Amino acid sequence: MPRRRWHPAALCVAIALACSGALAALPGFEAVRAGEAGSDTRVLDRHGELLQRLRSNPQRRQGEWVRLEDMSIALRQALLLSEDRRFYEHAGIDWSAAAAAAWGRLWHNRTRGASTITMQLAGLIDDELRLGPGGRSWGQKIGQVLTARELESAWRKDQILEAYLNLVPFRGELVGIDALSRSLFGKAAHGLDNTEAAIAAALVRAPNAAPERVTARACDLLRQMHTAQRLAPPRCEPLGWNMDARLRRRDWTPSDGIAPHAARRALAQASGDRAEFSPAAVHTTLWAPLQRIASDLLNQQLRELHSQRVQDGAIIVLDNASGEVLAWVGSSGSLSEAPEVDAVLAQRQAGSTLKPFLYAQAIAQRRLTAASLIEDAPTHIPTPSGLYIPQNYDRRFHGWVSVRTALASSLNTPAVRTLAMVSPNRFHQQLNRLGLELRETGDYFGLGLALGSPEVSLLRLSNAYRALANQGHFSEVAPLPLAPRRSGATPSPAPPALDPAASFIVGHILSDSNARATTFGTDSILATRFWTAVKTGTSKDMRDNWAVGWSARYTVGVWVGNASGAPMGQVSGSTGAAPIWAGVMQWLHTQAPRHPASGAPVPPPGLMAQAVAFEPRLEAPRQEWFIAGTQQALMRLNDSASPTTARVRDPLAPARILSPTSGTIVALDPDIPPRNQRLTLNSDAPGLRWRIDQRTVARGEKALWSPWPGVHRIELVDARGTVLDAVRIEVRGAGLKADPRGKAKPH
Repeated sequence: MPRRRWHPAALCVAIALACSGALAALPGFEAVRAGEAGSDTRVLDRHGELLQRLRSNPQRRQGEWVRLEDMSIALRQALLLSEDRRFYEHAGIDWSAAAAAAWGRLWHNRTRGASTITMQLAGLIDDELRLGPGGRSWGQKIGQVLTARELESAWRKDQILEAYLNLVPFRGELVGIDALSRSLFGKAAHGLDNTEAAIAAALVRAPNAAPERVTARACDLLRQMHTAQRLAPPRCEPLGWNMDARLRRRDWTPSDGIAPHAARRALAQASGDRAEFSPAAVHTTLWAPLQRIASDLLNQQLRELHSQRVQDGAIIVLDNASGEVLAWVGSSGSLSEAPEVDAVLAQRQAGSTLKPFLYAQAIAQRRLTAASLIEDAPTHIPTPSGLYIPQNYDRRFHGWVSVRTALASSLNTPAVRTLAMVSPNRFHQQLNRLGLELRETGDYFGLGLALGSPEVSLLRLSNAYRALANQGHFSEVAPLPLAPRRSGATPSPAPPALDPAASFIVGHILSDSNARATTFGTDSILATRFWTAVKTGTSKDMRDNWAVGWSARYTVGVWVGNASGAPMGQVSGSTGAAPIWAGVMQWLHTQAPRHPASGAPVPPPGLMAQAVAFEPRLEAPRQEWFIAGTQQALMRLNDSASPTTARVRDPLAPARILSPTSGTIVALDPDIPPRNQRLTLNSDAPGLRWRIDQRTVARGEKALWSPWPGVHRIELVDARGTVLDAVRIEVRGAGLKADPRGKAKPH
């Protein structure tokens, strides 16, 4: 056999290798690819569909693994021209380049260097071979050579090139071609052109070089590429014009997808106390098709309400049985001035949405039944700041009504009377048992607790409604990360937080379209073709709209308003949040894949149905549900509730204003459109004029006046202009304007 001749450089390396110790076992290509999690967490829905990509590593920015065939040809060409021209010819070590580098060092000539792509990859996949602040030691360089030879024996060339481009650091925090392409060029790696590929390859050689140096290196590579591709020489001047700005670009956002707020919460729950732990993927309870539908419905409704000064909204959908969150829309995104605020968790004033829990408590305590009659009439409630006069949605008082009508039609005076029976402190305790955790005591809120003066979050409010759907049984909302199904016996349920029979009756009332017709009409958006129960609400000064309700399978909560707390225009719960609620429920039960039916719930033990009539005939006879022992066949007003005879006025006595009384504070209910609200002016003499703030607004013994915010002086004036009586009142409520004609209507 002919004697093998050794290259001098090869001989030196061989001697060094002979003296080196054994290296750690080389990982396979698939193991390296599987071990690269990137800097982002992929938040997935319950079926594995991507919901959100969320950056979870603040020190490093690395995207997904990109296959070699998904990278542009220009990129591969530029990299090989820059780093390893004989990549497909050598077996891991370029002996010619090594000799040239050694000769250059001897004569102090600058050369490209002898490190091949395979050798560089060895330093990227083996922590012991990584480049340190002072460069690599001789031992590390020897290890690089040995590992490169092993890589060439175990891996294919395309695998080596693919792994290198996915692991190589580029500029600053950017690692891998996916992060570089999306950050600097705003595109995927397969779309890089010659110029972009040249810049990328130049950054491999000197990741944090000055823009001028990057420009020069990229221009040199671009000339070589054009020569190889038989193209005309490139113009390099434009390349340097914006290089500094290009290198500063970060087009790749830290998060993108359809569930940003839920993704952040899911990641926090998955990580727990381990802040440094960032899982590559988090499977959640969310359902991607529902999440998209809910987001679309919210944005569509907010665009329609734009002229009413509405920017923000939120939606939560819960599974009644498990408490799992199926949809979590925390904001309106680009429509909002505060898209990062998660309105699902924000504390907002509850409005009328607390009334179902109040009536359920009164029914459970056997203070009321669904057929009990309660008076809806003007009432003056003393408060520390004056007299509070509740108003109703339709601007009218309805006299004696049943509890069913009072709750379904959201009448305010009956709710206040009911709270007086239950007491604010006991109602406060009931709300806490349902997970609402109010910050202040019941005495702090007083009778305003009946009309929703406390602040609650959409998540906790909706979960309290889920307790109604589950006949009073309360449980916390399930964590967003999807938990594995556990086998074995299920734990015994906790005692109900709310009486099951009372919960059923309240649900039956809130599903009754006829009962809510008094306020909302018979063609309300709240009426569905399948069984649902729902309640709307609007907070003070029209700052919050709510619609929360449930079907046999789901609980859906919707809030709309402004994250800033600014008041909306003439938007009520039935025109703001309710259409979104109805749209989500409609999709869930008629359009969703494998959509379930929603039938009426089965009555729990302890209930009985009873035919009931009213005397006088205030409401039509009907079948009513009662807790056993409270049923009545006839609801009759007692003598004290009958109309009284008219009072005879002394003609010599001066005329007086009977209502409102001086010092009255009129708190206009934001559930009522402002144009529908009137204050009744009553006197005890006919033929006189009503004058408000020096302006005549009506004539007659009674009149209806459209109030507006401010302090007002109301005068009763005779034909000669003499003031016979006067009172001073205050009207509170934002978003209302004076009647431009300044007129009141006779009543």
